[in-house]
Parts: sequence; structure tokens; C-alpha cells
Amino acid sequence: MEYKDVFKGSKVAYFSMEIGVKPEFSTYSGGLGILAGDTVRSSADLNIPLVATTLVLRKGYFRQEFNQDNWQIEKPDNWEPKDHLTLLPQQVEVEIEKRTVKVQAWLYVVQSTTGGRVPVLFLDTDIEGNQEEDRDITSYLYGGDKRYRMKQEIVLGIGGVRMLKALEVEVSKYHLNEGHASFLTLEVFKEFEGNIEKIQKKCVFTTHTPVEAGHDKFSYQLAEEVLPKIVPINVVKNFAGKDSLNMTLLALNLSGFVNGVAKKHSETTKKMFPGYVISSVTNGVHPYTWTEDNFKELYDKHLPGWAKEPGLLGRVETIPHEEIWEAHHKAKKNLINFVKLLIRIKISVLLNYKYES
Repeated sequence: MEYKDVFKGSKVAYFSMEIGVKPEFSTYSGGLGILAGDTVRSSADLNIPLVATTLVLRKGYFRQEFNQDNWQIEKPDNWEPKDHLTLLPQQVEVEIEKRTVKVQAWLYVVQSTTGGRVPVLFLDTDIEGNQEEDRDITSYLYGGDKRYRMKQEIVLGIGGVRMLKALEVEVSKYHLNEGHASFLTLEVFKEFEGNIEKIQKKCVFTTHTPVEAGHDKFSYQLAEEVLPKIVPINVVKNFAGKDSLNMTLLALNLSGFVNGVAKKHSETTKKMFPGYVISSVTNGVHPYTWTEDNFKELYDKHLPGWAKEPGLLGRVETIPHEEIWEAHHKAKKNLINFVKLLIRIKISVLLNYKYES
């Protein structure tokens, strides 16, 4: 497949700090990444013209291990992009701490049985010629301090927009999945020369976190040191807050449509950020990915086509209850056997650990 084919036509550019595409890719830690992955898979099913952008995160969030006293040990969750992804030839540059940092992109294409395809770009700064600390920017998910986080969000937001342009992708909308990608609005601000109406028409924003601690804030002193001078800091303050650079506020002010991920969440977010119009689009999952095999067989038998048209699951009451109960028992048995296997593995590991000690 010629990689340029997947970028043809007008696209919604979906930006997320983490996207759970496959278990082998350590590019997610929990709900946000899983939901982003499901959005990508569902978009492929529905032939939605989407291109997703995230970070390569070669060392992941962390790999959980336990010592003999059952205390958690956090280790890098390494994976090798070249074993799974295609390295694209394009490179772009961003300015970080007044240094030029090169950014490259790896491509993975999510393909649906419907024929739909969604390209996912994994941005990477581990490039020869970058300083060692800059090569490490795209290593850890949510690792390091605020300076490290700001660097990552510059690569994601600003580097992502520039990479899409280098790939000649025609972007109809930028969809910010959480505030981590909010710096992309600065690149759009520059493109439209500060025309707020045009910027807002180009950007939509989904906020996920109903607690204050989940919204990234940076001091303006740090921003002066790290952030490229795409937009003067005094102008940024008009949109991101006077006291600190609030990534959620930046997205709220420069997006034409904003939504929470449930009705209750939308109400909570309005209380956190009064005065903003915040709609709600309830979180959903990709049904086929999360349906247990016995139930897949059941739905295939009684609701043919459900995997491509999840709305058919609304007819689940037409399935004989005894068949649902039987599928439930089989699924439960599989779960119990899996838990037993994990227990045996853990006991084996602990015994080996004590023996070696």
C-alpha cells in the first residue's frame, strides 16, 4: 500500500496524547487511550475521514511488577516501533527551549472489515542530530516534570500540525481529545493571523477530566523558557489565563465546539469553567473489540451484521434468554480459567524469585 493513499481527501485531524491501538504498542495508560483507540476503530468501521496523531512513547507508561513483599515496582514498558510501524520520510522542526528539535512520524493504519481505513501518526523525536534530552521527549507517557510535559505537548500540538502539513493532509477540523494538544491552537492562530472566528471554526475540543488536578497548568515563566514564540505570551494570556497557562482554557477559548463525555460530566465541567457552552457526547466503546467470543458467536447467529452496524444490538431482546445465559456461563468459565492461569504464573514467578535469592 502506498502510504499517501490513506491521507487523500479532507480529514478530521484527531489529536490525543495517548491512543490504545494495539496491546503491543505501549502508547496508553488507561481510559483516555482506550477510548481514543475505540474512536479510531469506530471511525474506520464507519468510513469517517479521520487521521489520528499521538506520540510514539517508546518506553510507555510503566510495566508493573511486584517484589517478594508484593510492593509494586515500576519499570519501562519498552516497545520497538520499527517492528510494527512504517517510518515516514517527512521530518518537521519545532522550537523548544530556543533549540530546533526535529520530529519524525511512524504510521500505522487501522483497517476495518468494512473497508474503512484510519491512519495513525506516532510522532517521534528520537532522531540523530537532536540533543540527547530532546531525543527523550517522546519516550515516556506522563513521565517527568512539568518542563518535560510541556515539551511533549509542544511536539504533539505544534509538531503534529506541521507534520500533517508536510504530509499534505487537507485538514477540515482539528479535534483536540483532552487539553494536552492545545498548543495546536497556537499554530492555527498563526495560520489565520489571529482571526478568532476562523480559528474556532477549525477546532473542536473534548474534555474528559472532571477534577481540577487533571487539567494541565504551566507557569508563564516556564512558557517563556520552553514555548516557541509562535504567538506572543501576552496574547496567549488572553486565552489561557492571566495567572498560569491553563491548557483547558486555551482549548475552550479557541474551539468552536466543546463537549464533555457524559451529561453529568458536562454539568460538572460547566461548574469548573463557568460561562462556557459545553455540550455532551457520551463515551462509547468499539463493540467488536470488547465483546467476548461466545457472545460474538451468539450475535453472529441472531443479529448478523452487528459488528458493522452496532445499532442492531438494540434488538438483543429477540435472542432466546437461555442462549444468552449459556453464553454468559461459557464466558464466565473462560474468565475463571484465565484468572487461575494468572495465579499459577504469579506463584511460579515468586517461587523462582525466592529460589534465585
